Amino acid sequence: MRKSLGPYYFLFFVVSMSLFVGCKSDQKNEVTPLEKAADSIFYELNFNHYKVYRDTVQKNETFGQIMLRNQIDYSQIYGISKEYRDVFDVRRIGVGRPYTLLKSKDSLQSTQYFIYEQDAVNYAVIDFTNGVNVYKKRKKITYKTREASGVIESSLSEAILDQGIDYNVTNNLSLIYAWTIDFFRLQKGDKFKVVYQEKFINDSIYVGAGPILSAYFEHNGKPFYAFRHVPDSSSKIIEYFDDQGNNLRRAFLRAPVNFAKISSRYNLKRRIAYYGNKVKPHRGTDYAAAVGTEILATANGRVVESTRRGGNGKYVKIRHNNVYSTQYLHMKAQNVKKGDYVKQGDVIGWVGMTGNTGGPHVCYRFWKNGRQVDPLKEKLPEAEPLPNSQLKEYLAAIAPKKEQIDQIEFSNESLLAIATK
Repeated sequence: MRKSLGPYYFLFFVVSMSLFVGCKSDQKNEVTPLEKAADSIFYELNFNHYKVYRDTVQKNETFGQIMLRNQIDYSQIYGISKEYRDVFDVRRIGVGRPYTLLKSKDSLQSTQYFIYEQDAVNYAVIDFTNGVNVYKKRKKITYKTREASGVIESSLSEAILDQGIDYNVTNNLSLIYAWTIDFFRLQKGDKFKVVYQEKFINDSIYVGAGPILSAYFEHNGKPFYAFRHVPDSSSKIIEYFDDQGNNLRRAFLRAPVNFAKISSRYNLKRRIAYYGNKVKPHRGTDYAAAVGTEILATANGRVVESTRRGGNGKYVKIRHNNVYSTQYLHMKAQNVKKGDYVKQGDVIGWVGMTGNTGGPHVCYRFWKNGRQVDPLKEKLPEAEPLPNSQLKEYLAAIAPKKEQIDQIEFSNESLLAIATK
């Protein structure tokens, strides 16, 4: 006799999001079993102990559908969706993402583990062997050191991408030199050299660019060195200093979004055709970016406003000290509330189009002593340089790094591998 699904039907309907919509009755979508499990450890589990099935998430397929096909009941599905959302949000499984099912070798073939690859490195595991437990893991990563150089003909991005180098190297360079070099005003003939790391799984599968170890940038004929350094053994903060021990960071980030394009500058004499060509001052700096792009706090401070109002849309305002405050407009959503303390680089919201805006961007406003000013023209306070007690040790540590980067020749050819570990 069939049992009534009762309240679980409603709960699962919420979890699976249109579970049965568009599903044909004869559509089985079965996973394909591996003929033989490899005699090895994967995801820190011994695959030889289980029947192993692998597949990818199909179009319009939900987590609930996958679980139901593999004898996981409604109550467990609902519990996973509610209790473990911070670890594994079942609503966000992506089409084409691979997953693995480990089942018992007995006649029941009950599901023991569900492993979902969130990206090339991170994966989530649902363990059904003793109740339900959900946890996240990372695959073991190895690092290979690379060096590259180039002469800029049009943009830094183009110079780097032409050599087949990961775009994140461009982004990381822009962050390191954010206050030293205006990347929106690079000139033809500017040069760069960089020593950075690439990340691999099993020494062969590339999974992205790692940190920059050292860099050299020549802008308008002036050289700028940067060396990765942890000032204090107890500190978790990684800084970049030049060849004299000066910190390349400032008390404020140059922009609230990473490597975005300035679509409108601070301009008190701006005229807008839509308003009859009347002067309507623009007291902010607009950074165009895709909806959902992370917006970062440009300095440490206390959130004094996180609300929605008029043409500003959803916004956050931060008071940094008695002198400086910043505001971030047109957010899709805020990630902080009034009273929160934030640190430089914290995600405070996401780019959107709320309020009066013709496209997705964040309008960044900057106050000094209660008056709105152009942050790109302000001489803002620098971060502290290395103390004299650490300078001698630092200069000795960077000496071989400086020698290495000085020996790299400028090239527009593909990057060269170097054998260092």
